[in-house]
Amino acid sequence: MTNWLFYAIQEHNRECKMAIFKKNDNWYIDYYVNGRRKREKIGPNRKQALIVLQKRKVQIAENKFLDVEEQGTIKLEEMGTLFLENYSKPNKKSWRRDEEIVNHLTDFFKGRKLQNIGPLDIEKYKRKRVEEVSPATVNRELSGLRNIYNRAIEWKMATKNPMKAVKFFRESEGRLRFLEKEEIEKLYNTCPGYLKSIVALAICTGMRKGEILKLKWLDIDFRRKIVTILKTKSQKKREIPIGNGISRLLLRKRKHPDSSYVFFQEDGRRIGSFRKAFGTALKKAGIEDFTFHDLRHTFASHLVMSGVDLKTIQEIMGHGSFKTTLRYAHLAQDHKRKAMEVFDSHMDTIWTPKEKTEDKEKLPLSESLIGQDFTFDCGGSSVVEHRPSKPMVAGSNPVPRSMVSVAQLVRALDCGSRGRGFKSPRSPQYYLWQHTAGC
Repeated sequence: MTNWLFYAIQEHNRECKMAIFKKNDNWYIDYYVNGRRKREKIGPNRKQALIVLQKRKVQIAENKFLDVEEQGTIKLEEMGTLFLENYSKPNKKSWRRDEEIVNHLTDFFKGRKLQNIGPLDIEKYKRKRVEEVSPATVNRELSGLRNIYNRAIEWKMATKNPMKAVKFFRESEGRLRFLEKEEIEKLYNTCPGYLKSIVALAICTGMRKGEILKLKWLDIDFRRKIVTILKTKSQKKREIPIGNGISRLLLRKRKHPDSSYVFFQEDGRRIGSFRKAFGTALKKAGIEDFTFHDLRHTFASHLVMSGVDLKTIQEIMGHGSFKTTLRYAHLAQDHKRKAMEVFDSHMDTIWTPKEKTEDKEKLPLSESLIGQDFTFDCGGSSVVEHRPSKPMVAGSNPVPRSMVSVAQLVRALDCGSRGRGFKSPRSPQYYLWQHTAGC
């Protein structure tokens, strides 16, 4: 037998040789693929090991066996290109931002294979990038890297995602800048003609810049006073009610005969950008640290401060998560105050004991009036009677003849002498007696 035939038979035997064995209470499978010996740890179950071994036989026979060790050999820049062309561009409106993220990652990990990038390498990337940009920006780039690895795992180009062992930077709550009413008036007055209606629409509806520039006349129902946005950030249709003021403002706006857009250029195309004009208006109005998107925050903030509930604001703003709407909650102090008043009225009965009126000694009417002032009208003039803090001695008369102490009068009433001695209908004593005799 020639040597080549002998080695061919040996190779065939290795290809066909498959076995299972036990080691340290675990079962392993042993087989050959393309002349290379493979061993896999299955577990303590022998039956499970036989099932996996049979599966490997079928995969090898159908030429569908994928060597796990060969996964992850693709470089990051190659995977980044596949990610952009086959996932980001077809599925995401923000694919240009993904393109920027891939470029930053490629610059740092250039030439590195997916399987060779570990959590420590990513931590080094974090440390370098945070010196150049904000922690929030670094977090967005880390999210992009995590997304790239997830797609690689789905497409059988990687087996694990190192981002699972990497922590994101802690971020602040975010920027929330809005205009007061006086600032809104200043900004509106400094805007050029075509920009006035854009700014007014943003403040009164909370629409995003792109939604406003893409707005068409067919999207506005003036009868129902509703603006419909078909293409939103969350890919969901949104209906925004508008008031009479903004409705009249849009009705007065000139239409272009050859354009369906509400805001257009002279040739009928929609307006592309107005950054320079908006910046000039802000400067004239004396408003600093403000962007056009902050007009959306202005709308939501004034809704909250007007008492609109947060759930309604979420629907109007089109927030996908209620957490996003909660950033405005600190402006709504009234609903918190009302909630605490309800709680306080419910719990107040525990630590504020009720007055037990039955335990109090019932004083005569005359004693209860001692030390108080009483005002009544007599003959067109006001008479103020002061009741002394101590009961008057019987027979004394410290006040003028035309007046008598209320305490004396009521004491007389208590004793049954209703009105004795008060016969003049013009005297204040008679007036007081007429109003107390029936008590």
